[in-house]
Amino acid sequence: MNVEVVHNILHKHQNAQDGLISILEDIQSQFGYLPAEALKIVAGESGKALVDIYGVATFYKSFSLKPRGKHLISVCLGTACHVRNAPVIGQEFERQLGVKAGETTEDWEFTLERVNCLGACALGPIVVVDGHYFSKVNTAKVKQIIDRARRGLDKVEVKTDNRVFPIGVRCPRCNHSLMDSKHLIDGLPSIRVTASYDRMHGRLSLSSLYGSYNVSTEYVVPDNAIVNLFCPHCHAMFSGSSDCTICEAPLIPMIVDGGGMLQVCSRNGCKNHMLDLSGINI
Repeated sequence: MNVEVVHNILHKHQNAQDGLISILEDIQSQFGYLPAEALKIVAGESGKALVDIYGVATFYKSFSLKPRGKHLISVCLGTACHVRNAPVIGQEFERQLGVKAGETTEDWEFTLERVNCLGACALGPIVVVDGHYFSKVNTAKVKQIIDRARRGLDKVEVKTDNRVFPIGVRCPRCNHSLMDSKHLIDGLPSIRVTASYDRMHGRLSLSSLYGSYNVSTEYVVPDNAIVNLFCPHCHAMFSGSSDCTICEAPLIPMIVDGGGMLQVCSRNGCKNHMLDLSGINI
């Protein structure tokens, strides 16, 4: 671990109103986890008790005290998934990866974990890999999921992948369209919002293809940072009542044209998103 990196992070936050969580987010962004030595340095320089720092680090699911692999596999063992054979699916992941839940493979490719609920009970058993949901998983699909993760889940073929389709969205406050035909992403009008992080404020454009993670921003946002999004028309901040089931950051709601709701995670780097079309007229 590079000690100087930790000192630089603490120096960056010393004159700001940022709390401990912001410091830990930056440390994890740099190292991929929270090294014990880094937490001791934070305690020594901030005057906070080490036990309190560990309390925060273990309370929030987005933090990890152990190095994680390149890919994080989360197997849901909530009640709805459990009764649909989820424990057997978890055991199959353990067998094929050669690790137990809570461990990382020797090549640092995969970390396997069990979680209590991923918020999609009707589609169980659920497995999430790097923010990508896999529904109604059975043991035969385990190898397919692992192989797809190795190839890269974010490599989306927008022309041939049936899971990728265009949507139009509106502000949940003023109902104004958020579609921007002047800025194209994936060859289609983008979803334009205003984003703020730290002291930065500017345009953020999202792909309107559901399943594509391509974005365009005016400035670089650090990984794991939580971004506030605003309507560019009424300037209201998007805020919802639920949090991300993976990293616990706030989910940002937008109204889908024709009915339904799109929710995206506000934490940069988290791929969690949900589309509820139960209210759409077909």
